[in-house]
Amino acid sequence: MRARGYTLPEILIAVVVLALGIVGGVALQMSALRARHQAVLLSQATHMAVALAERVRANPAQADLYLTLNYDAYAEPVPHAPACLCHGDACAAAQLALADMYEAKLLVRQSMPAGRVAVCRDAGVWSGGKLRWACEGGAASPLVVKVGWRGKNPDGTPLKDAAGEYAPGVALVVGAVP
Repeated sequence: MRARGYTLPEILIAVVVLALGIVGGVALQMSALRARHQAVLLSQATHMAVALAERVRANPAQADLYLTLNYDAYAEPVPHAPACLCHGDACAAAQLALADMYEAKLLVRQSMPAGRVAVCRDAGVWSGGKLRWACEGGAASPLVVKVGWRGKNPDGTPLKDAAGEYAPGVALVVGAVP
């Protein structure tokens, strides 16, 4: 009577198939984690942009002061605090605008990897179907709030646009502010 069982090549093929399945599962899990992280960043950026736009709407006389906000956490790691933070104290409209901008800088610095926030006048937010940081300006252009972070390629290298500049991971334009 002959013994029946699996041969060594059959076992090796089964191990290879199992290993490929495990590697595929791990790759899928990593992709899901990256997508979740991007979704969290997008949600935080949206919340920050909406909050800052509402602050600008609440203090329209200082729109020109808000237009000076162009903060890059990568270039300026620690934002400088204004003289008055307006927490529980009465303060002038300009002081409130400076405090709002400081708080926006802190939120971007704490919540975004190499985050950035900008308030500018921009009629052409999209360039070639892609969001961009550059603002076209012009007095008739709408005032917009852009919040984002420096994007990365799948291999971890910085994502740059055609001009060789860092492309935003996302730049959200939250309405036109009069």
